[in-house]
Amino acid sequence: MVDFGQFLDFERPVVEIEEELGRVRALVESGDLSWMGEIERLEKRLEKVRAEVYDNLDAYQRVRLSRHFERPFTLDYIGRMISDFIELKGDRLYADDPAIVGGIGRFEGQPVVIVGHQRGRTTQERIKRNFGMSLPEGSRKGQRLFKLAEKFELPLLLFIDTQGAYPGVEAEARGQAEAIARNLFVLAGLRTRIISVVIGEGGSGGALALGVCDRLLMLENSTYSVITPEGCASILWGKTETENISEYAAQAAESLKLTAQALAKTGIVDEVVKEPRGGAHRDHGRAAELLAQTIAKHLSELRLIGLEDLLELRYKKFRGIGAF
Repeated sequence: MVDFGQFLDFERPVVEIEEELGRVRALVESGDLSWMGEIERLEKRLEKVRAEVYDNLDAYQRVRLSRHFERPFTLDYIGRMISDFIELKGDRLYADDPAIVGGIGRFEGQPVVIVGHQRGRTTQERIKRNFGMSLPEGSRKGQRLFKLAEKFELPLLLFIDTQGAYPGVEAEARGQAEAIARNLFVLAGLRTRIISVVIGEGGSGGALALGVCDRLLMLENSTYSVITPEGCASILWGKTETENISEYAAQAAESLKLTAQALAKTGIVDEVVKEPRGGAHRDHGRAAELLAQTIAKHLSELRLIGLEDLLELRYKKFRGIGAF
């Protein structure tokens, strides 16, 4: 039986056909060839329903997909795209932040520096990683690695996947706002090529801390916004988390224009990266393959641009955001 708990409600029609198709295939494999025709019928039906569901997602459905606990996280992409990876920890000031991972490795044979948010899949890992919400030491660890990339003239790959930086009292006491602002400052003038990828949920300052770059990519079902739809609904309509606010959150999601498709139209996003049909959580390997192809293309283009021109283009890119 399929565990519907790991799928979203709007995916149920697809999952039900997949479950039925699995049962019929098992019958054929056991030697009952009379079911061969049924397999072909179900495969055609499955393709039709998949198109109906996944080709017509609204903004809030994409928000929910971006948060899926089975989506590949930063370390999943590193494991599939980066060879000889060595993780580097700590900010050399206070501590290590498990919500931010980073290090050095090789992308298609070329050395790179990688930094990204890391959520957890199990309950224990989510707690350890603070649900991907970075502390000030996470931002400062990032700054260490940014400067390492600059020192050795290595491309910098940034993976964004967080609802936002951690807003707790201890984070504020250790300079959360300053740490994020310093990230923006360092990245804006960093003398190396930078590619940022929103792989899941990109929220608020925690996302922006890894978002100043030469090329911004977003996965097809990722989101990038100053606030969550639920947070926006709470402010605009006075709804609280204890109330049923999905209707208001869906309305807010449409208004926020937080999807990759909407942001590409405004020029904020440089390219939307296709995901496997149904979302990256359904096929981690294929999702990594599609992302690697896109990163490789943009890295090749950036290598043809001189550093002085690169910095000028980066400046113009962010100065142009919000201009109509």
